[in-house]
Amino acid sequence: MTASSSFENLQQRIAARDATVAIVGLGYVGLPLARAFVEAGFCCLGFDTDPAKIEKLARGESYIGHVSGEWISAAVQSQKFTPTADPQNLAAADAIILCVPTPLAENRDPDLSFVESTSRQIGDHLRAGQLVVLESTTYPGTTRKIVLPLLEQNSGLIAGRDFWLAYSPEREDPGNANFGTRQIPKVVGGIDDASRQLAETLYAAVVSSVVPVRDCETAEACKLLENIYRAVNIAMVNELKIVFDRLGIDIWEVIAAAKTKPFGFQAFSPGPGMGGHCIPIDPFYLSWLARQHGTTAKFIELAGEVNAQMPGYVLAKTEQALVARGKALSGAKVLLLGIAYKKDIDDPRESPAFVLLEQLLAAGAEATYHDPHIPRLPKMRHYDVPPLTSQPLTAATLMASDVAIIVTDHTHVDYRLVVDHAPLVVDTRNATAPFRAGKSNIVLA
Repeated sequence: MTASSSFENLQQRIAARDATVAIVGLGYVGLPLARAFVEAGFCCLGFDTDPAKIEKLARGESYIGHVSGEWISAAVQSQKFTPTADPQNLAAADAIILCVPTPLAENRDPDLSFVESTSRQIGDHLRAGQLVVLESTTYPGTTRKIVLPLLEQNSGLIAGRDFWLAYSPEREDPGNANFGTRQIPKVVGGIDDASRQLAETLYAAVVSSVVPVRDCETAEACKLLENIYRAVNIAMVNELKIVFDRLGIDIWEVIAAAKTKPFGFQAFSPGPGMGGHCIPIDPFYLSWLARQHGTTAKFIELAGEVNAQMPGYVLAKTEQALVARGKALSGAKVLLLGIAYKKDIDDPRESPAFVLLEQLLAAGAEATYHDPHIPRLPKMRHYDVPPLTSQPLTAATLMASDVAIIVTDHTHVDYRLVVDHAPLVVDTRNATAPFRAGKSNIVLA
């Protein structure tokens, strides 16, 4: 079969939804994406190297809050979704989408080990006529200069002739019911026009709209811009929070007033630090790339420094408030409210709660937590996490603490109960705003 006829055949199979799609990496991005393809009528193969995940999925169990076990069970039983840990099964797919982690190394340089190992693994089983798409956030040039050579070396095939390769950055907003996977437009770039066209056809079947760009480098840069924009603006309001606090000004009231301007302003909210896999990590991929090309990304580095200092700021405010009430931080009983990095989700990745927890324990405090979405603290790569379980949020639990620190403003937490019964509340999210009138036990941080 010629490259032209192979391209046309795959294009037609995708358009008819007769193609099999493999999702590699079944985490917070990959599993919802698999659901989107199944719901759009595709047969989907879910691959992950973690056997525990595959075993759970095969039993119809979920490990992600917004993907129900009922859906997984039905999809597996109907054979529309097949979880597997065997990479040989990837040869049966027509399109393979990589959704693997891209963390930072200890020196804040990009760690592409997951992308590289997965690319080699796919290359070992790649066959002619397949489309490969990378979704993992990374720096411009990764798809063409790292993924492409590994696929070619391990398969003996030629990109653009025997198989096609594209980049489409993941866009997930966990906890936002208005924007599920299928409602979010997808940016798509390829190593060539044919690769981009196939990826466009693939994603057009499952998302609201597709935004094609000139090449994969443009698509890679687009994702970094989105995350850098948020990181820098959040750092700005975090810094303003510290300055306004010294001036006796409520940052939250300032933001609420500024939001009334119908143009030229977008509101960002301060907090106890940065969390999630994207904002605390991805901007540094570009600052690293800038250094490789003899320049700097000062805004990115400065934003990282500001956001990284926020847990320490919260700790200092907490200690000051305790001392003002005749209580030392060492030996104090501290209840953290919220471990997830944002409200109403079960994702703890890079949550500032872990930094704050480490700092509290190092200062000699006794720490417990409540989070309705995280019943037990998970093991984390960069933190020494104690074996804690979520405590029930009761009047007795609150009164037994010396201070409750609101780290994550989950919706289904009774903040009136908190302010009525906790001796001291340190609020990093403005969650107590409706209940502060007449209360002297609340400190904004």
